[in-house]
Amino acid sequence: MRDGRFAERVVEGLDDGGSPERVVIWIERRAGALWAVGRQVNPQHRESEDPKGVDFLWEGYELDDCLDVANAALEDDAVVSEEDGSGGKVRPFGRDELLAPLEKYFFGR
Repeated sequence: MRDGRFAERVVEGLDDGGSPERVVIWIERRAGALWAVGRQVNPQHRESEDPKGVDFLWEGYELDDCLDVANAALEDDAVVSEEDGSGGKVRPFGRDELLAPLEKYFFGR
């Protein structure tokens, strides 16, 4: 997982032409107490795996909103992957998974 990312999921599937496709969805914490949700398709084929502005789906302060957006995107990609017969189970993002690294960041534990 890349620096700044608190949680990440990868959905493997096939694109419209039947070629392998890798979708990465992540949640990161930004300066100013902002949460952000990003999504990249086949980042391994880019010159740089660094996200671009268009890769971000949402940015805001509320953790519940962040989880809603991230899990909705994850569900959409997982359903498509299952329909093309290539997808495996991907667990949803959870509050505890984000709070643990946040506490470590703030309190060093």
